[in-house]
Amino acid sequence: MQPVDETRLILIRHAPALHEGRLAGRRDVAANLSDAAQFDALRAMLAREGVTRRVSSPARRCVQTAGVLWPGQDASQDARLWEQDFGAWEGMAFADLPDLGNLSRADLAAHCPPGGESFTDLCARVTPALQEIASAPGVVAVVAHAGVIRAALGVGPAALGFEIAPLSVTMLRVFPRHDWSVACVNRMAG
Repeated sequence: MQPVDETRLILIRHAPALHEGRLAGRRDVAANLSDAAQFDALRAMLAREGVTRRVSSPARRCVQTAGVLWPGQDASQDARLWEQDFGAWEGMAFADLPDLGNLSRADLAAHCPPGGESFTDLCARVTPALQEIASAPGVVAVVAHAGVIRAALGVGPAALGFEIAPLSVTMLRVFPRHDWSVACVNRMAG
């Protein structure tokens, strides 16, 4: 257990999305909740970490994941934790998504799908939300999306190089003035 006056964020990517091979940033798809062993291991890990608060994206896949992790205990929802809005690309089959060519990470982060938001926009939305969530001492578990977790790393376009697996954990230690250090990324329980 960590000292009581310390603040930590435990970012959990939702269980695998039932997206049927289609892009689901803002599409509200369900989660595959069938991996009981993985949920049990993650629940045990979170109990050891001493979670004091729970927050979730309002996306169905995140709310469902939180419900399995903490049965009978609602997580507060924060709409700023939604995944990136892919605009006109939402619901497109992965194979039909446009080829963006050989973009640098900076150019990819700045690219905005028609009617959607860029990764840079996502970072601008998520960072203040996480700063607010982390404004009080405690261990806060946040169930969200891969894009949200990448944004939380605070490394801008370089974050696009991180893979964030379903039901993985990324831990951040929070310091005064909303600075944080990354304790681990993409850790699996068990």
